[in-house]
Amino acid sequence: MTETLTIYCDQFLPYTLAQVWKALTMSELIARWLMPNDFQLQVGHHFTFQNVPIPNVKFGGTVYCEVLGFEPERWLSFSWVDRGKENGLNSTVTWRLEPEGEGTHLYLEHAGFDPNHPLQHLGYQMMSKGWSRLLQHIADILAEEEK
Repeated sequence: MTETLTIYCDQFLPYTLAQVWKALTMSELIARWLMPNDFQLQVGHHFTFQNVPIPNVKFGGTVYCEVLGFEPERWLSFSWVDRGKENGLNSTVTWRLEPEGEGTHLYLEHAGFDPNHPLQHLGYQMMSKGWSRLLQHIADILAEEEK
């Protein structure tokens, strides 16, 4: 079996575990920092993220997901699948939260990119940069929520 590539990102957020968990699990907040969605925090729930198609990487605009597991305010894992024939990405996103000082350290792992598949490798490169920016968007959304 081919080894896969994994994206790792992390960031300290000066917010409580409960606040960060809310940003990761409330559909309305997720839509503000990631994409419109129909997420529900329930193991086995199938949901989608909707975005603008990206033809050069054969992304049709929809990410198909399923909640795989979670422990409130500790971790959340869901599948992340591109059903396009050319791409075929079948990956897993896992969020982990750890209390740290006066806030929360948030860790992301996005695993399952085939390094030998040109479109998945390109997706890996693009999402590596994108996830880092999105972690900052979470902080921005939480700051807005405090106002």
